[in-house]
Amino acid sequence: MKDNNLFPALPILMVDDERPWLRSLALTLKEMAGINNTIKCTDSREVMKIMAEQEVCLVLLDLTMPHLSGTDLLTMIHADHPDVPVIILSGMNQVETAVQCIKQGAFDYYVKTVEKDRLLTGIQQAFAIRQLKKENFRLKRRFLDPLSNPDVFSQFQTRNHRMRAIFQYLEAVAGSGEPILITGESGVGKELVAKAFHNLSHPNEPWVAVNAAGLDDNHFSDTLFGHTRGAFTSADKERPGMIAKAQGGTLFLDEIGDLSMQSQIKLLRLLQEGEYFPLGSDVPKMSETTFVFATNVNLEEQVNKGEFRKDLYYRLYSHHVQVPPLRDRHEDLPLLLEDFFSEAAEKLGKNPPSVPHELIGLLSTYSFPGNIRELRAMAFNAISLHKSHKLSLQSFRDAIVREKDIISSDQAESGTPLPLSNHVTFPQQMPTLEELGHQAVREAMKRAKDNQTLAASLLGITRQALSKRLQKLNSQENNSAT
Repeated sequence: MKDNNLFPALPILMVDDERPWLRSLALTLKEMAGINNTIKCTDSREVMKIMAEQEVCLVLLDLTMPHLSGTDLLTMIHADHPDVPVIILSGMNQVETAVQCIKQGAFDYYVKTVEKDRLLTGIQQAFAIRQLKKENFRLKRRFLDPLSNPDVFSQFQTRNHRMRAIFQYLEAVAGSGEPILITGESGVGKELVAKAFHNLSHPNEPWVAVNAAGLDDNHFSDTLFGHTRGAFTSADKERPGMIAKAQGGTLFLDEIGDLSMQSQIKLLRLLQEGEYFPLGSDVPKMSETTFVFATNVNLEEQVNKGEFRKDLYYRLYSHHVQVPPLRDRHEDLPLLLEDFFSEAAEKLGKNPPSVPHELIGLLSTYSFPGNIRELRAMAFNAISLHKSHKLSLQSFRDAIVREKDIISSDQAESGTPLPLSNHVTFPQQMPTLEELGHQAVREAMKRAKDNQTLAASLLGITRQALSKRLQKLNSQENNSAT
């Protein structure tokens, strides 16, 4: 049976012909770093046999031994077990020997009697680098394989390659136990991604979601940590926090960028120490919860402004998923619309309508600031207004115009110019109304991909009126060319 109290999980192999030195080194590792999983070997001829029978995470190797020298063993270990780091320990401080060992593949070189503190640092670095290499290998292998749990992602209507990469990444990191940060604009589906991660890592354990937006430090502490009876005036009974309710499962903390500095400090301690104090208690409780965080703000910018702790920022980025906005997933529009139309028709007691083929083209010209949540609202509104067999595009046009009016109003209030597109710029002299009209026609045709019916819809004119404007525009351009 595996002993969960052993650290590290795989043993360290210590090789030295001096038995008292091995006992002293083992005691030092245990007292100074909590390392209690070691194998002591005093016969250099046994090293390769031990490593063939038992996987180890690190070898601490003496340089001068009878039978096989440390340099001989280093070559053999590096050839047969290239993923196992080897730290050379020598009684002599010889620069040339150290350099030669590093060239042969040693992770580092230390002098036995005077560098114990540095040795502990080197061991920790070797652990971290080996774990990173294993994680990278696991990720690469996972990305080359098909999804192992496609059912977990059945709620996602997508054929987007970036979303596929996210699914593969979630499968690869689901068993790590480290926190995961999910970022992306509002409405892209961050909580859906978080639930998929939960179903991969703890499918039969609790799922608890908390929105951090608007929580002051007291509410944050009480919500997450709970309180004891009498902790404050109205605390007439003990209340378990959300961490306790999520024990063994997943705690999803949304809007993490809105936490106060005091709450950030408490969260950092929780992540680092794995323990917390309910309000009114001086007895710590251990957390056995996987944490998933989400935000739609740029945490790096908040760190630079001094609004978010840098140490917490780095701690949250153990695993990171950036969910793409809907405007970068136009190939998913047909799938999402079909799903939303069916859902809306069922909830509203209507038959699913026939959808005009122009709808996808119309929506493809729109940036969707509200992302998938906005598209769903559009679909439900269209179904609620639907009366005939064929779905009308008018509710979609109205929604797009309303959103553009809001954006234009915001830009006007802030003094921001209103170009027709990101690529349209005007000289300091104001354009004439006719020039503005030509710009609008060109931009509409560009966004509609030369579909005149759709371009006319974007401009709010008939197709015949657009055709006349295009003829006039083409005629003026031909005349200017001659």
